[in-house]
Amino acid sequence: MKEYQTISEISGPLVFAEVDEPIGYDEIVEIETPEGETLRGQVLESTDGVVAIQVFEGTTGIDKNASVRFLGETMKMPVTEDLLGRVLDGSGQPIDGGPEIVPDERHDIVGAAINPYSREYPEEFIQTGVSAVDGMNTLVRGQKLPIFSGSGLPHNDLALQIARQATVPEEATDEGEDGSEFAVIFGAMGITAEEANEFMDDFERTGALERSVVFMNLADDPAVERTVTPRMALTTAEYLAFEKGYHVLVILTDMTNYCEALREIGAAREEVPGRRGYPGYMYTDLAQLYERAGRIKGREGSVTQIPILTMPGDDDTHPIPDLTGYITEGQIMMDRDLNSQGVQPPVNVLPSLSRLMDDGIGEGLTRADHADISDQMYAAYAEGEDLRDLVNIVGREALSERDNKYLDFADRFEAEFVDQGYDTDRSIDETVEIGWDLLSEFPKEELNRIDEELIEEHYREETEEEVTAD
Repeated sequence: MKEYQTISEISGPLVFAEVDEPIGYDEIVEIETPEGETLRGQVLESTDGVVAIQVFEGTTGIDKNASVRFLGETMKMPVTEDLLGRVLDGSGQPIDGGPEIVPDERHDIVGAAINPYSREYPEEFIQTGVSAVDGMNTLVRGQKLPIFSGSGLPHNDLALQIARQATVPEEATDEGEDGSEFAVIFGAMGITAEEANEFMDDFERTGALERSVVFMNLADDPAVERTVTPRMALTTAEYLAFEKGYHVLVILTDMTNYCEALREIGAAREEVPGRRGYPGYMYTDLAQLYERAGRIKGREGSVTQIPILTMPGDDDTHPIPDLTGYITEGQIMMDRDLNSQGVQPPVNVLPSLSRLMDDGIGEGLTRADHADISDQMYAAYAEGEDLRDLVNIVGREALSERDNKYLDFADRFEAEFVDQGYDTDRSIDETVEIGWDLLSEFPKEELNRIDEELIEEHYREETEEEVTAD
């Protein structure tokens, strides 16, 4: 253990110390203040004679008389199956009043990249119970599918709903249920105490905490700790997935707060900024997190990610959503107009996308008609949205009977398919059945994206009683 009293500068969350021997990048540091308080940090930059240390607890109380000890090891996460049901702070310390963690192993939080040759292609369905996701933007095991939201939108409610409802249904694979258990890792970064209480109340009320590990970094916690939180969460997820055989869903919120912490540290290091002041390496940094999702050949478990980010000013060209979109396999878009109409969850399916959806649905995976139903509803809703703009100009009376059917479909699609509330858990069968009910409003010849055999099997003919009622 090397100890120095050579602090030369303190800048924001960073401490600069002079050294006379090489110090490893990412090495863990203990800083002891003159008052006897011990703070933890990590080497952020190491050059000849000087190291930059980011201090997790903040630099308050540190002066040039403080002692710096280099521990000779990188930061590790103590991992064990007993973490399920526990609540930890952003640096992995228990805050739920429970016993100390007795780890089975200690894993480096940077993780080991999955060899592309060893990756197994994601193609197994995860049922979230949310029709706008399951029906139109299906999530599959090993995928990374972010939620793009805006300030004030209820993305937290959607995240909680997915966390408590997500399952791997038996019909999701050709072979049937493989016996693996399902777990949720919830990593919160920079959230308010009110949001934290809301999360914990919901986890405890619904019993979801029993199969979850919660990492909680609050808004008044040091920004530097925010850069560690997702790595702690993902290290835990990888252990449960690849060593214990769990199917793990990792929910990270809010990635915008994480990126703001990167910008703050970059400013303290006096780095040359990139787009809008964010570090030029932010793409690489985000990729290091997102690419830890996946499946490994020969291993039962999987790591699936749902990162959540709030787009500043609802701008989807902002660097954070822009770079996230390049790295991940689609996005779920929250919509402010739908939210103002009271739609829960306010997911706009038109700009939303799941690039791996086609591989996770279809015959032998979920339902034979799932893919066709999704394509047809997407096309019908898109046409209905276009006609809404036309109605604002010419009025509804000027439209044909066919056009009015598409307008009615758009209204019903939002009211019956998307709007389900945050407490409703729909199976994929229920979601597809609602889709058939909506599409049966159209004449059969309009259903040009669905196989004719499926139309004959599932199309709802209008009964005499329904005609009389109309």
